[in-house]
Amino acid sequence: MARLVPLDLANLTPEQKEVADAIVSGPRGGLRGPFDAWLRSPVLADRAQKVGEFCRFSSSLPKHLSEFAIILTGKHWKAQYEFFAHARMAIEAGLPRETVEAVRTGTVPVLRDDAERAVYAFVTEYFATNRVSDGTYQAALATLGGERGVVDLVGIVGYYGLVSMTLNVFDVGLPDGEPLPLA
Repeated sequence: MARLVPLDLANLTPEQKEVADAIVSGPRGGLRGPFDAWLRSPVLADRAQKVGEFCRFSSSLPKHLSEFAIILTGKHWKAQYEFFAHARMAIEAGLPRETVEAVRTGTVPVLRDDAERAVYAFVTEYFATNRVSDGTYQAALATLGGERGVVDLVGIVGYYGLVSMTLNVFDVGLPDGEPLPLA
C-alpha cells in the first residue's frame, strides 16, 4: 500500500501546479512514478524532473544503453515500479528481451557488443564496490563517447537511484493486476 495519499490535482498549490504542468506538457506526458511524492517539495520536483528529462530523453548515450543502465539500477535497488516501467522501454529501444530477463533474474546477460559490455561492467562494478576500476573506466571511455558518455552514464545511474529510493520509500505500487517483476 502506498504511503502517500495521491495529491488532488485540482487542489495543488501554485508552485506544485507549475511543476506538474511542466511535467505533463513535457515528453513524459503524465505524472507517474516518483512525481506525486516529489510534488510535496515543488522545488525538488522541478529540479529533479529537469535532470530526469535530460537523462531519459537527451543523454549522449543511445536509448538502449540508457535503458540498460536504468534497469540495472532498478534491479540493484529492487525498485519494482522502476523495473516494471523501464523493462518495456528497454525492449522497445532495442535491448534484447533475453538481456532484460537476465537482469530481472540476476543472471549475467549475453551482451552483443563492447558498448553493452561497458555499461554492464560499469554499473554492476560500481554497485558491487562503490568504485569503478581503471580498466572498466577506460572501457567505458572508449565505447560510450569519451568523458561525456561516462558523465551521462553516471548521471543516469544517479538520477534513477533517486527515483528508485523515492519509489521504494513511498511504496509506489504497480498498476492493478501487474505482478512484481523482481524477486
